Amino acid sequence: MAGSSPTVSAHFTKAAPDVRATYDALLEAARHLGKVREDPKKTSIHLVRKSAFAGIATRRDSLILTLKGSAAIRSPRVERSQQPSANRWYHEVRLRTPSDVDRELRAWLARAYELAE
Repeated sequence: MAGSSPTVSAHFTKAAPDVRATYDALLEAARHLGKVREDPKKTSIHLVRKSAFAGIATRRDSLILTLKGSAAIRSPRVERSQQPSANRWYHEVRLRTPSDVDRELRAWLARAYELAE
């Protein structure tokens, strides 16, 4: 597909069915917050309000969700955190099944969404 634009579907061609189902659950949770645009990139899919508030990288058996934050999240679910500036954090969470899009994750997603206005 040289020269063509990335698509959301293309990110799931080598992924297990649960990976797409998990993405769909995540997208539904994000859209429950308000308007969300999917912005597929070469290596990830960004979820955008006015700016990106989440990035999703697909793996064969999981998603790696990167959420924008204004503070550290202390949780064993957060596999990696980066602080690129004084008031900005990026947190990586691995999601394997739709049930991983639970109340806790929805709260983190809502905070990220608010930062993207």
